[in-house]
Amino acid sequence: MFKSSELLQLIEVLESEKGISKDAIIDALKEAIAKAYRKHLGSIDDALVRVDINPSSGVIAVFEQKKVVEIVEDDFLEISLDEVKAKGLSLKIDDFYETEVDLESFTKGTAMIVKAVFRQKIAEAEKAALYELFKDKIGEMIVGQVEKVDDRSAIINIGRTDVYLPASKRIPGETFKVGDRVKLYVVDVESTTKGAQIAVSRTHEGFLKRVFEEELPEVYEGTVIIKAIAREAGVRSKVAVYSQDPNVDPAGACIGQNGSRIQKIVAQLGNAKEKEKIDIIAYTDNLPLYLVEAMKPAQITGIILDEVNHKAVMVIQSENLGPAIGRRGVNPRLASKLTGWQIDVKDLNEAVAEGLVYQSVDLLRQEAEDKRLRELQRATLPAGSAPAQARHVVYSQQRDDFTMEDVLSPRHDEDRQEKLIADGAEIDEMTPETPVVSPEVTPAAPTPVVQSEVATPVVEPKPVPEAPKVTVVRTTKTLEELEAELEAEKARKPKFEKDFKKKPFKKRPKDNDKPVEDIPTPTGDSLNPANYMKIYDDEDVVEEPVEDVEVEETELDFEDFDEYYDEEK
Repeated sequence: MFKSSELLQLIEVLESEKGISKDAIIDALKEAIAKAYRKHLGSIDDALVRVDINPSSGVIAVFEQKKVVEIVEDDFLEISLDEVKAKGLSLKIDDFYETEVDLESFTKGTAMIVKAVFRQKIAEAEKAALYELFKDKIGEMIVGQVEKVDDRSAIINIGRTDVYLPASKRIPGETFKVGDRVKLYVVDVESTTKGAQIAVSRTHEGFLKRVFEEELPEVYEGTVIIKAIAREAGVRSKVAVYSQDPNVDPAGACIGQNGSRIQKIVAQLGNAKEKEKIDIIAYTDNLPLYLVEAMKPAQITGIILDEVNHKAVMVIQSENLGPAIGRRGVNPRLASKLTGWQIDVKDLNEAVAEGLVYQSVDLLRQEAEDKRLRELQRATLPAGSAPAQARHVVYSQQRDDFTMEDVLSPRHDEDRQEKLIADGAEIDEMTPETPVVSPEVTPAAPTPVVQSEVATPVVEPKPVPEAPKVTVVRTTKTLEELEAELEAEKARKPKFEKDFKKKPFKKRPKDNDKPVEDIPTPTGDSLNPANYMKIYDDEDVVEEPVEDVEVEETELDFEDFDEYYDEEK
């Protein structure tokens, strides 16, 4: 019997540091002691040994076992039933007869074997625990510390183990230093004979996706969904995004005000001098427009689709071919990877020369916008109401007899419109009814009216206004004769010979321009009327009669004035 007071502390330390469960540690210790005792017996690998460890008290007991048989063939592994009964034990065939072993009899070599085997089993248990821990982190982001770095690879500690990051999985141009904390994307975890093999990367598309989730709350919460990512690390990436909320612009949420959000994302993609460019693509179910958007920042004129072979040809003007192709053709290559379609670029002049028929991108966008507005219009209208286009058609009818009574009264056209919609009528059927004007009926002979307490007012028909009379003047003279008469009449009329030339304007001096002189204040003598000179006599003023002057009226011909001014010009 062996009792170790430090055994429980050892189990707790290994459980906390290595992340191995308590049961796995106890099983490893049992297997190590059993293997060491077999070595102690003389390297008998098939010897039956049972090790018992009490996890609460730390007591270790080792038992050598023999199988109960009828006839003994190997006395080292078997014991006869008669011998068992002779010892007063109630065992049966195939039961095990156990003899407890004194652990004090273990030699130093046996103890070293226990130590080596136990360390090996702990390492295997640790690898199994790592696999169980990291197999659930596939597709997730982890953080590690650089322990060793060179031009070919970097060794990064992620806590309980180290991972190997080759140069091909690093962003081109970025540099590491020992002690730097870097983010890694877990691509895969495999369980091998050497333990858990964890494959990490910084160039994977998933790395960029996790960075978007960390920096953008809309992406993390699921309001903005990343549909697809195409990436060439260190050069350019394309991210197709879609919004489940119609009030949220997916591209605007990713870019941010003045590009603030996208700049934070780019800052986490390595410390190289040339930063990686990211194109945000608005995902749409409209395949042609989605292919056009995937070619950003190129300006596409037209598109030719081959749906059978999943090929698309982008027709682009000559001056826009540079941005459309990009460095070493990266733009169409990433667009093909993003959409799953093979995308080629064609010059507009070449397409016209070859007679290729393409769809106009502007027309496709206009059709998509019209469709979106119609869907939005149907979604915002209450149930049973007419669309805005139908309402416009119904109420755009002009009426000359429109009165305030029509405004206050219920709209009969609207009632008819709602009835048509309820019956499933189309918008084209909701045309305004043409007002029917009934012909004026000649009233019949008056019938005797029975007088009652309340007299019913009689509405007299309004008289229909007569059409204006048209006077037709006919003449037998030709146009040349009429013009000759007009010229002769103008020649008979006198012309004014007065010179109507405008005289140049002369600025007259104003009295206000003179300096203001001080006026003396009147005194008592100056106010005496006797000091003033008499201007008028006391005689009565006789008014002379005014003779009537006849004014000769002269008839003016305004045509003479027109001719005069025409000559001046």
